[in-house]
Amino acid sequence: MWQTGDDDRAPLRISLPQAYYHPCIEGAAAILIALYERQHTSGLGQHIDLSAQQSLNHAAQSMLLSAPLNAAPIDRMAGGIKNGSLKIQLMWPCKDGHVSVTFLFGAALGPMTRLLMNWIHEEGMCDEATRDKDWVNYTRLIEQGEEPVAEYERVKQVVGEFLLTKTKAELMDAAFTRRLLLAPVTTTRDVLDSQQLADRKFFEAVDHGGDIGELRYPGAIAKFSAAPSVVLPQAPALGQHTVAVLNEPPRAPHVPIREPRHNTARPLEGLKILDFMWVMAGPAASRVLADWGADIIRLESANRIDTARTLMPFRDDVADPEFSGLWNNMNAGKRGMAIDLSKPEARDVVYDLLDWCDVVTESYSPRGMKGLGFDYETLRRRKPDLIMSSSCLMGHSGPHASLAGYGTMAAAISGFFNITGWPDRGPSGPFGAYTDYVSPRLLAACLMAAVDYRRETGQGQYIDLSQGESSLPLLATGLLYDQVNGEVYQRQGNSDPVFVPHGVYPLAPEDEWLAIACTNDEQWATLAGAIGRSDLASLSTAERRARESELDELIETWTKQRQGSQAELHLQSLGVPSHQVNNSPRMVADLQARHRRHFREVPHERQGSTWVEGPRFAMSRTPGDVLRGGPTIGQDTFEILTEVLGYDGDRIAELAGAELLE
Repeated sequence: MWQTGDDDRAPLRISLPQAYYHPCIEGAAAILIALYERQHTSGLGQHIDLSAQQSLNHAAQSMLLSAPLNAAPIDRMAGGIKNGSLKIQLMWPCKDGHVSVTFLFGAALGPMTRLLMNWIHEEGMCDEATRDKDWVNYTRLIEQGEEPVAEYERVKQVVGEFLLTKTKAELMDAAFTRRLLLAPVTTTRDVLDSQQLADRKFFEAVDHGGDIGELRYPGAIAKFSAAPSVVLPQAPALGQHTVAVLNEPPRAPHVPIREPRHNTARPLEGLKILDFMWVMAGPAASRVLADWGADIIRLESANRIDTARTLMPFRDDVADPEFSGLWNNMNAGKRGMAIDLSKPEARDVVYDLLDWCDVVTESYSPRGMKGLGFDYETLRRRKPDLIMSSSCLMGHSGPHASLAGYGTMAAAISGFFNITGWPDRGPSGPFGAYTDYVSPRLLAACLMAAVDYRRETGQGQYIDLSQGESSLPLLATGLLYDQVNGEVYQRQGNSDPVFVPHGVYPLAPEDEWLAIACTNDEQWATLAGAIGRSDLASLSTAERRARESELDELIETWTKQRQGSQAELHLQSLGVPSHQVNNSPRMVADLQARHRRHFREVPHERQGSTWVEGPRFAMSRTPGDVLRGGPTIGQDTFEILTEVLGYDGDRIAELAGAELLE
């Protein structure tokens, strides 16, 4: 929450409750990992302990690592990121709404920014000097003072004025024809009317009868080639299946117990994954499996550096590709091999790695793997029982399948941006690339489901996961609200449709905040007494709703006179749900996070050691662990060639001579 919202107001939540969805989706993968261990190792079950705090903190985009990495903290900014005096804008007004535009720089993103500036120049809205700036090195130019911040602000104004001349539809068309990194900010109605979702038959219709009739619910989170999903019936009525469940015959374990109860091995040891993942959403999925023992070989190229290596926070604020906290966090525990996949000689190496692995994962655009010659149909001819997953913005079919880009775009086009913000202002959007934090946990569950399916049937399969689609269950109540009430679900700041008071209130130190949520009359009566207004303790929920602004002002007057920990602990001791809004330093010091070892110091080849976040759930018998930070470029290439593939010196010399290894 600290990172979301306008800098002149309180930190924001998404206007649909999200916190408990995150451990739910984490739990799906956790259950399947525990089942895998039970089937393959001990025959024993275990207890899975999920933390909503740890799971939801995945959505901080590794910015919680700023403090332990000695990196400058970021400040919140609606529709972007504020890093010191630099305001990086990622969402912009357009002619008929808002649009997410990845107006960023560096080796991976600078060339895409150049494409946008070419279009702006063609339309006569910027001069050649503006168009031809060094967009690859632009961040460095600003940091070193060669490009004044004022000039960067002028360029942003040029971009903003151009976007105001275009509609969302025109900009979306340009995303395809000009290969631009942009996507419209959609409403719940836009999502329901999406042609992409219709073509992929994403929604499932459930007939509720009576006045409600048929409603469309978010459907399967991914498409499986060998095991089509089951169409779900509507939710059961209260007690509908009680008799049937009680009359079921007793169940007996069908997996023999083979080992002692205490097993030091991690649950997924022996599972081998060849990882072509890219940036955030893909690598975050395989990172879950690495924590629990999967052997993951991560392929990358120094000639096409992964965007994640260019993203902060950086160790000691040194913008070195090996110092990115985000890269190390998303790829901790994996082995790294640097290889130029564009060269023909790469095919034989990849095929040898294919013979080694159980699963192939990739997160390129739909044409990416096919262009390299490593698409599923090609690879399965070599390995018929292959499990392969593809994770991209919109999936591998439908009219928007070719839209390539980042999670900010998927979050915008999937409806999360529009419902986050204040009612009297434009959308703020959740911080960063929100769907990048939802979809990977679901992809991890899909991969484990496919592994279990192959254990039972001997069949591999292909998993097509759309980052936008898989995240929509977290927007389900807004989509249902739109259908039932016939109106678009709107952003509500920090207010809640059920609980009141419900908000984030300023504390005595500047820009420190306390979240308070009264979920029943008793909690409100206690809070009223605590702030010295026992005369209001008997207000009903409806009365509190009618006087919500007044009550918020009274609470704010009370919190402004108090320090964070003082107010938090006082209200908690009285039974009022409250907590100070954590930033990176406070999260590092948080007693619960420390108890669960959320932050881990691990070995790193270049840094000596670095900090990453630990597993976000715990298992009672086979704990997960993080053994090292993300690999440096090519760190494990020689080891993989010799120990995994068995290549001798002559073979490795051939590959080096072909300039295949990096």
